[in-house]
Amino acid sequence: MKKILALVMAMMLAAAGAAALAEEPSGVEDGVLTVAMECTYAPYNWTQPDDSNGAVPISNNPGMYANGYDVMTAKAIAEANGWQLEIVQQEWESLIPAVQAGMVDAVIAGQSMTKDRMEEVDFAGPYLYATIVCVTKKDSPNAAAKGISELTGHATSQISTVWYDECLPQVKGAVIDTAKESAPAMIVALESGVVDFICCDMPTAQGALQADTDHDLVLLDFNGTEDNFAVSEEQINIGISIRKGNTVLLDALNGYLKDKTEEDFNALMAEAIAIAPQ
Repeated sequence: MKKILALVMAMMLAAAGAAALAEEPSGVEDGVLTVAMECTYAPYNWTQPDDSNGAVPISNNPGMYANGYDVMTAKAIAEANGWQLEIVQQEWESLIPAVQAGMVDAVIAGQSMTKDRMEEVDFAGPYLYATIVCVTKKDSPNAAAKGISELTGHATSQISTVWYDECLPQVKGAVIDTAKESAPAMIVALESGVVDFICCDMPTAQGALQADTDHDLVLLDFNGTEDNFAVSEEQINIGISIRKGNTVLLDALNGYLKDKTEEDFNALMAEAIAIAPQ
């Protein structure tokens, strides 16, 4: 009888544990997927004054709207799951803390799926594969560079990125300046002559060239050569970060992304670049 009672008790505890797990909040019980991004990082995301081209209101910036690849992705995920979408604008350095604290459900903001970040959050995806490139000015000696070993002068990139932390140190001929707080800030540093080249991913570079109406910028793509940045697959995989242990939301996000191909991602990015602000 004691054995039977012990067995029943164990089964009851197991059932209670399973129920507790089932009740783990996903963040979208209210039917709203709240997503954070910078809203300043074209073509991934940007701010505009109206809802043209399918832009979404920024909840903490009244009267302004967010658009871009990240917004398009978030809209498709929300629609596929029957959720409403809320966009919240956050500084780059506050994105992960916001999702950790439960202030937002997810971050869709062009984040690489690095090991360091995976210790802080869980990642769904990838939702894009972004190779690493450089951008310089057409009148710079760097414009003729055939590999990273030929790059010289001052360089910078965005703070807390693979570009700045892992890639720029591989350029032996560079003087690495202080990291910039945002992608637009590093592009301004290049355009104003503060630095000679910047390092970023392909979509960011394409967005910069799209907005360069004076055609002063040049893309340096060393992919496919031996004289290129050494990066791992995780460093070019772009993912959606969520609070650790949020398996319900993780499964829902991956459920949408699992059938998407690299061609699908690139086609959507091309749409975003085409409508990005000049």
